[in-house]
Amino acid sequence: MAKKAKKQQAGGTPATVALTAAGVDFTVHSYDHDPGHPSYGEEAAEAMGVSPDRVFKTLVADVDGALVVGVVPVAGQLDLKALATAVGGKRAAMADPALAERTTGYVRGGISSLGQRKRLRTVLDASASSHSTICVSAGRRGLEVEVSPGDLATLTDATLAPIGRA
Repeated sequence: MAKKAKKQQAGGTPATVALTAAGVDFTVHSYDHDPGHPSYGEEAAEAMGVSPDRVFKTLVADVDGALVVGVVPVAGQLDLKALATAVGGKRAAMADPALAERTTGYVRGGISSLGQRKRLRTVLDASASSHSTICVSAGRRGLEVEVSPGDLATLTDATLAPIGRA
């Protein structure tokens, strides 16, 4: 199921291509996506047998008219007010799903903070730094990458801030 990836694999996504190009260590985890599952993130955690505190979801929000990515554990929720504060904004709301898909180049449930069509400002929940590795979307439903939070933050130029809530 899990593969150590150092070179681009056939069928790679823009996210895995970005990781490969950066030369960072990552592990690809794939699983059969169930379209009937109520939560993409919880499904990923269950399928991989990984604690929901280590599996992070990528959410796109509109902060004062600009799209921003918030990456938070699937075990919790994105605190929109905290996200706005982290980027110096006043108001945040979840972005229109169709706009998020067009802008990132990914489909809902498979949006990655890596390899986006238009690179969006990214905020990674500070809890990520308490783990040696975290799992994030690899760019499609049923595909995750396990990577160090430091590498993810560096590659996405992310701000670390407490943007998640239970």
